Amino acid sequence: MFRPKVPTMPQPTGPAVPATVVVPTAVTPGVPARSSAPVAPVPPRTAARFTPGSVLALAGGGTAVVLVVGAVLVSMLLAVAITATSVAVCAVVIRSILTRR
Repeated sequence: MFRPKVPTMPQPTGPAVPATVVVPTAVTPGVPARSSAPVAPVPPRTAARFTPGSVLALAGGGTAVVLVVGAVLVSMLLAVAITATSVAVCAVVIRSILTRR
């Protein structure tokens, strides 16, 4: 019940059959290949246009993200430092208690 059961690797049951290879047909130079479906033309991409207000909003949003991430990282570092200090104080107290006897 408490012994782990190690799975066994599956063993091949017959001879291995190689995969079939599809060889493309030869294309005659100078003759374009026919397609089975018409291709829709791709519309040209328009350039992104930013107004001064949108640039200001993007800069403000980026600054807010940087400040929030920085605050989170600093608070995590502070939590680690406080935890390490408390563990060190507990170790010193326990050591002093054990050496008095």
